[in-house]
Amino acid sequence: MSDALKPRDGKDVEAVVQRAVAEGKTLEVVGQGTKRGIGRAAQWDLSLDLSDLSGVTLYEPDELILSARAGTPIAEIEALLAKNNQELAFEPMDYGPVFGAAPGRGTIGGTLGANLSGPRRIKAGAARDHFLGFTAVSGRGETFKSGGRVVKNVTGYDLCKVLAGSYGTLAVMTDVTVKVLPRAETEQTVLILGLDDAGAARAMSAAMNSSNDVSGAAHFPAPIAANLQAESGRSITALRLEGVAPSVAHRRRALEALLKPLGEIAVLEEAASRDAWRVIRNVMPLAGGPRALWRISVAPSRGHEVAAAIGEGAEYFYDWAGGLIWAALPAEGDGGAAQVRASLNGGHATLVRAPAAIRAAVPVFEPQEPGLAALTKRVKESFDPKGVLGPGRMYAGV
Repeated sequence: MSDALKPRDGKDVEAVVQRAVAEGKTLEVVGQGTKRGIGRAAQWDLSLDLSDLSGVTLYEPDELILSARAGTPIAEIEALLAKNNQELAFEPMDYGPVFGAAPGRGTIGGTLGANLSGPRRIKAGAARDHFLGFTAVSGRGETFKSGGRVVKNVTGYDLCKVLAGSYGTLAVMTDVTVKVLPRAETEQTVLILGLDDAGAARAMSAAMNSSNDVSGAAHFPAPIAANLQAESGRSITALRLEGVAPSVAHRRRALEALLKPLGEIAVLEEAASRDAWRVIRNVMPLAGGPRALWRISVAPSRGHEVAAAIGEGAEYFYDWAGGLIWAALPAEGDGGAAQVRASLNGGHATLVRAPAAIRAAVPVFEPQEPGLAALTKRVKESFDPKGVLGPGRMYAGV
């Protein structure tokens, strides 16, 4: 075996895993490597590069389903869907820029393996909610399938939910099937300028609890609001409306009337709105820098409290109506781990970007209580009893 292996099809993947089991080797599973920096700083014997397992194998626009090999770039899939006015409704982020790499290289397998979702998560759900089926090779070297081509499936355990978010540590997906949805005809974004974090939380809550069907709610505090071309020194709260043009116009007026008492209102038209939400989705204000980057998920009503508790030294902004905080802290010591985890009191935090020394010293993913940790270990042993696939990437000893 060489240090990097590039299988051509599912049979090759099965053969590689079987040989790794027989020789006691460990495998790192990668597509284009855009999420390679996420996880504990563990070492593996070989890299299983799935980039040659690429291409859409089935697309039925009328049935709203698409199947593709795991190494297929998301950009290729999104371009194909756009030709039919469809999209991946969970709006996956692109991790490439976060690590200082070029955008557009993430794959569908990596997206599902990391359970990625963007700003539309508050309306459409996460990647796992659109994940219908797959073919994969377990850590035993056995090919298996799960799910199908419909949302409601009663063929057994919903293994799509198990593999989503497992970062390639349970099985190597070779083919996947996802649900796609029609793309909105147009969109606009209502902006509120100058709110503090607590005021923004109230505004986003009011918008989300209204009948205006908001599909994105984010807040940029003043120090980094310039990334959305806001006026210098003013914070910006962004609320996205999507749909057919008459509906968007009607809901925009209703939202403006609801929020006008809270602050100055502005509106981004379609092109500017799409650009703004691409910035939010791909965490561009905090992309490519040297600081440790945390992804913090909490109850939306508590987001501003958690950010305040993290304290000085943090740059941050909010997505998911305050329920998702992207926070950058100095990449020294523990990378802010003690600050972040002490501030949570519920919720969870993932250290997305940090030097290897920090990722080796602190838990990257949220520490699990003993019962859940024992379950996680049993699931790992069921799929990968020899610990071949990315051992230690998510949790020490697992």
